[in-house]
Amino acid sequence: MGYMELDKSRLEEILAKHKLTKADYEHIVQILGREPNLVELGIFSAMWSEHCSYKSSKIYLKGFPTEAPWVVQGPGENAGVIDIGDGMVAVFKMESHNHPSFIEPYQGAATGVGGILRDVFTMGARPVLNLNAIRFADIRGESPKAKLHRHLLSGVVAGIAGYGNCVGVPTIGGETAFEECYKGNILVNAFSLGICRKDEVFYARAEGVGNPVIYVGSKTGRDGLGGAVMSSDSFKEEDEDQRPTVQVGDPFTEKLLMEACLELFKTDYIVGIQDMGAAGLTSSSFEMAGKSGSGLKLYLDKVPMREEGMNPYELMLSESQERMLICAKKGYEDKVIEIFKKYELDAEVIGEVTDSGRVELFWYGEKVADIPVAPITEEAPELCRPVMEPSYLKEIKEVEIPKADPQETFEKLIREPEVVDKSWIYTQYDSMVQTNTADSGRVDGSVIRVKENGKFIGVSTDCNARFCYIDPKKGAVASVLEAGRNVAVKGIEPKAITDCLNFGNPERPEIMWQFKEACEGIKEACQEMTTPVVSGNVSLYNENEGEGVYPTPEIGMVGVGDKWRSSYLKKEGNLVYLLGETKPEFGGSLYLKVIGGKVAGVHPEIDYEKERKLWKILQSDLIESAKDVGVGGIAIALYKWGSVSNKGLSLQVEGLSQPIDIFSESLHRALVEVDPKNREEFEKLLEESGIKWQLVGRVGGDRLEVNGVGIDLQEGRKIYFETFPQLMSSEIL
Repeated sequence: MGYMELDKSRLEEILAKHKLTKADYEHIVQILGREPNLVELGIFSAMWSEHCSYKSSKIYLKGFPTEAPWVVQGPGENAGVIDIGDGMVAVFKMESHNHPSFIEPYQGAATGVGGILRDVFTMGARPVLNLNAIRFADIRGESPKAKLHRHLLSGVVAGIAGYGNCVGVPTIGGETAFEECYKGNILVNAFSLGICRKDEVFYARAEGVGNPVIYVGSKTGRDGLGGAVMSSDSFKEEDEDQRPTVQVGDPFTEKLLMEACLELFKTDYIVGIQDMGAAGLTSSSFEMAGKSGSGLKLYLDKVPMREEGMNPYELMLSESQERMLICAKKGYEDKVIEIFKKYELDAEVIGEVTDSGRVELFWYGEKVADIPVAPITEEAPELCRPVMEPSYLKEIKEVEIPKADPQETFEKLIREPEVVDKSWIYTQYDSMVQTNTADSGRVDGSVIRVKENGKFIGVSTDCNARFCYIDPKKGAVASVLEAGRNVAVKGIEPKAITDCLNFGNPERPEIMWQFKEACEGIKEACQEMTTPVVSGNVSLYNENEGEGVYPTPEIGMVGVGDKWRSSYLKKEGNLVYLLGETKPEFGGSLYLKVIGGKVAGVHPEIDYEKERKLWKILQSDLIESAKDVGVGGIAIALYKWGSVSNKGLSLQVEGLSQPIDIFSESLHRALVEVDPKNREEFEKLLEESGIKWQLVGRVGGDRLEVNGVGIDLQEGRKIYFETFPQLMSSEIL
C-alpha cells in the first residue's frame, strides 16, 4: 500500500485542496484503521463533497413527501419514475451545471445536458424531451457586465443546442431569468425526461459474487478532474482559470452510448448500470456496491485511457464524459462487449463483484486502495450547520409601493427581457425531433405525446427567485404552485416534481436558513398539492466574492393527461374569464423591481384550497385555451397571450382597489377562453367550484389592453418578438 503516500508535512495544504477538515481526516483514519494514501483521500474527498454526499442539505431533504400511488421510484436512484398508464413510466430528473457554465459556457452547458441524459437512459428509458432553466445578470447596455452576460448566454444556449440537437432529443421549453444577483455566478439547470415500460426500468446495482464489472463508453482523460470538489466551493477572482475542471462533451459519442445501452436493456445480460457523473469512476463504483451491500475489485490499468501517464488518482476522479459502469451476469461479458463494439465504443472488463463489502483497487498488480463501502456512504458527514434569519428581511418588509402611471408602466414592463419572447434562444433548439412534441412551451408549460399509450405529458420548470428572496419558504411554495399551474393550463393534471436547489455558501448561517425555509416550503406545497418529489439536485456555493445568488429552488413539474390544449387563443368572439382574486400584492413583483428599483415587500398570500380548485377547473373540456397569471400580473399575461396568438384582447377587470393592480402578482389566477355556446355550463361549473371569477371580455379587436391600459396589437407583437434578438445582436465578447 505504498503507492502515492501522503506527504504528512503538507497535510494541511492537501486537506484544504480536497475540501476536507482535520476532523474529516481523523474520521477517515478511524474508518480505514490506518492513514489513507492520496488515492484514498481523493476518493473520500469526492464522496464526501457537497455535490455527492449532500452533507449540508441532507437533514432538510429527508422531510420531502416522496410517495403516491403513481410513484414507481423516488429519490435515491439516478432519476425518479412515475407511472403514466398502460404499463408505461416517465423517468425524469433535473441537475445543475452552474460553475462549469460560468467558467466555460459552451462546454459547461453541453455537458450538463449530457449528464442529465445519462441519468435518464441509465434507468432504461429513452429520453424524449429536455428543458432548461437558465439565469443571468442584465444583458442590456454596453457595460462590461452586460457584454459578459450576453457572451455567457450565447455560449450556454449554443452548448445546450449543440448537444441536444446532436443526440436527437428535443429541447421543448424552460425558463430564462435576469437578476443582478447572478452577475458572478450564473445558473444553468438541465431537465430531461424519458419513457420506457414499467417492467424495463434498470437500477444501479452491482451484486452476485464473481459477476464482471464492465467499463463502457469514451476513454478516460484528465478533463473534469476534481469537478465534484470544485462545485463544492464558491468563486473568487483568482479562480477564473478553472477550465481543467470543466468536462468536454461529445454528443455523437453520447448518441452511440445511448443507443447501445437501450439495445443492451432489451437483453437479460446485466444486473445493473450506473452513469459515471460527478466524481466519475469513484461515485459509480461505490454507489453500485453500496446499494447492493457487496464489494468490488477494480483493475485500474484495464480502464481505457486517452492520455499518457495517467495514474490511479486521476482515473478514479476524472469526470470525462459519456461513460457508464455495468455489472453484467457472469458468462455474458462477451455479449455485452459485442454490443458496444458494434457502436464503436470502448468496452472493457475492469473488475468483479465480491462479498467483501470493500472496494479494492489494483494498479498493475499492486493494491493501491482498500476502502469499506458502507462507511464511505453511511458515515459521510451529515452537518447541522448553524442557521440565522438574514437581517435584510426585516429591512425589506416595509416598502412603499410607488403609484406610477399605468400606461407608462405597461410600456416599460413589456420591454423587459424577462417578459419578451425568447425565440432567439429556443429556435436554436430542435424542438420537433422524434415528432412527439405537441406544444414547445412558447407560453407556460410544454407538452409531448406518448406514442406508446396515447397519453400526453405536460412539463414546466419554474422558480420566482424574487419571491424566494423576500420569503424563501413562501417563494418555494409559489414556485411549486406556478410550475403546477403552467402544466394545469394545458389541461393536464400535475403529478410529481424534480427540483434543483440553487443557493449560496452553506457555511453562512443566513444561507442555510434560506435553504431550510425553502425546503419547508417545497415539502408543504408538495404535500398539499399531492405532487411528491421523486428526484432532484442540490447546488450550493453559488456565489462570487462573497455575494450569493438569490435562493433559487427550481421546480420541474411533470403531469399526465389523456388530452391537452394549447395556450393560443382560438377564435374571435370567444369569452374571456379571469379566475381567482386580485389583491394589491406587489412584494417581489416585476412592477416593484422596475418602477421602484428594488426587490422587497411582503410575499403574496398563499391559499392551497384556491390553487386546488383552480387546477381542477383548468381540466375542464369547456375551456378552449388558458393562460397562467404570474409575473407582471393580468396586464402582462394578456399581453403575452394576445401577442403569441395574434389576436386582440380588450379586457375590463372590476373590483380592483387601484389602477396599478393590473400588475399585481396575486397567486392562484388564470385567464381562460370559452366558446359563448358553453357560457351557461361553464359559469355553472364556476359557481359550483366556489372559486372567485368574472367575465372580463371577448377575444378580438386590434388592441391588447386591460382597463384602458395597453397597446395596438401589431405594435405590441413587434416589441414582443423583436426586442430580444435586438438585445442579443449587440456586440458579444
